[in-house]
Amino acid sequence: MNKNLVAYFSASGTTARVAKKLADAIGADLFEIVPQQPYTSADLNWQDRTSRTTAEKNDRSLRPAIAGQVSHMEAYDTVFLGFPIWWYGAPNIINTFLESYDFKGKTIVPFATSGGSAMGRTNDALAPSCPGAKLCEGRRFASNAGAGELKAWAETFC
Repeated sequence: MNKNLVAYFSASGTTARVAKKLADAIGADLFEIVPQQPYTSADLNWQDRTSRTTAEKNDRSLRPAIAGQVSHMEAYDTVFLGFPIWWYGAPNIINTFLESYDFKGKTIVPFATSGGSAMGRTNDALAPSCPGAKLCEGRRFASNAGAGELKAWAETFC
């Protein structure tokens, strides 16, 4: 089994495209983090103060359930973890994912997609969910990031 995993959550398909390119470029296994209750367009409306994403932003303890799990997580040394930037950070479902496994001794490499927001203080919010892991500084990629750019970054993380 491959020792690298690219796990990702994608609400609109943008992060999925980058994650698939990354997995292909570095020969990693791929796992999609799928919410048990899919996000609707109304849920994703960040301008609506009552939307699901706004509620999750306002209560960082909310943990959306995930449908499915990674088989044999113990076989992976490095997990490249992809997500869209929501409210200047990772969606809460990323914490759900991290809290679902024991990452002690593993390396987690966050990457994100966004129309313009940077990673911000994302790692500060993710670190408590993966105690004992080496959490590398993340990087934001444009939706059109190429395989060469992704591979070069993946070879020099941390």
